[in-house]
Amino acid sequence: MSWLAYLISLAVVGLITGALARLALPGRDPMSLLQTMAVGIGGAFIAGLIVYIVSGGRYYGAGWFISFVCSVGIVYFIRRRRGGGLTDPGVGNDPGAFGSRSSHRRF
Repeated sequence: MSWLAYLISLAVVGLITGALARLALPGRDPMSLLQTMAVGIGGAFIAGLIVYIVSGGRYYGAGWFISFVCSVGIVYFIRRRRGGGLTDPGVGNDPGAFGSRSSHRRF
């Protein structure tokens, strides 16, 4: 398989896994398609590392379920980082925070 086909398939699988991870947690997540794809690819990468470490180097790839679980963990971590919780994404709670519409702060 060529590198271009590999990267396209990696992007599609990452997008699907990231979208399923976003759907698994209740509430809206204000993420773009690229952020969703990055969540899926990151979840698959972390899952691959976990499987490699646990198996002692015998297996190199992770399955869909482990990638999905790691992607859900990443989405949950992003929510917690934004000040939200399990059902609340937490965006817009802090004026001037990253991702809010107000970019100027008055001191």
